[in-house]
Amino acid sequence: MTFPTQGSFSQAERVEPLSKLIFHLGMSLLVAALAGVLGLIFVPAESPLFFLALVVELAMIVGAVIVRARGGAVGYGFLYAFTAVTGFALAFPIFAYVSVLGGQLVAAAAGITAVSFLALSWYASRAESDFSFLGGFLFVGTIGLVLVGLLGLFLPMGPIMNYVYTIGGIAIFTGWILYDISQYKNGVPARDLPMAVLNVYLDVVNLFLFILRLMAILTGNSRS
Repeated sequence: MTFPTQGSFSQAERVEPLSKLIFHLGMSLLVAALAGVLGLIFVPAESPLFFLALVVELAMIVGAVIVRARGGAVGYGFLYAFTAVTGFALAFPIFAYVSVLGGQLVAAAAGITAVSFLALSWYASRAESDFSFLGGFLFVGTIGLVLVGLLGLFLPMGPIMNYVYTIGGIAIFTGWILYDISQYKNGVPARDLPMAVLNVYLDVVNLFLFILRLMAILTGNSRS
């Protein structure tokens, strides 16, 4: 999404192919799903642990940004710990969507996300031009999404604003997938691979959440 990785690498550095990034992305999503299922089974819905997980998730994101800004790198332990925390934190919200939309629509949203990711990745990895020009627009758009989302916690959105916000989120994270895969299509330095996986993981998860939000709007089940 927005976390920096090394933009170039020397001949001496080991470079991992895009396929390895996709492998660890799949494993990350599996870890997140397992953590979410375990959370739903063993933790009551009213438990403060779900909110605590959101706080830990935010702290880990800030920590990762600081580490990268200082020239360091995060490892696979951090990557999988982060995905487990996010899976746990999102378990109850996604279960709420299941309760409102039904399991079939939530599964359909997951399928749409997967197909969209594969199609966008295929295109970005084969396009002659890259999508680096999108970086600035996507960063500003992401900041806008965060600010509007925070505002929405205190001032409910109207139906039109809710729809615009949701479509904007889908567009922005679609753009992030194109941007990130374009950056990584020629390989990623081995030390940067966990961070690269984390970037794409956040792209996919956020796209999934906005697709769920759109389905709730289209079925008249939005609570905004």
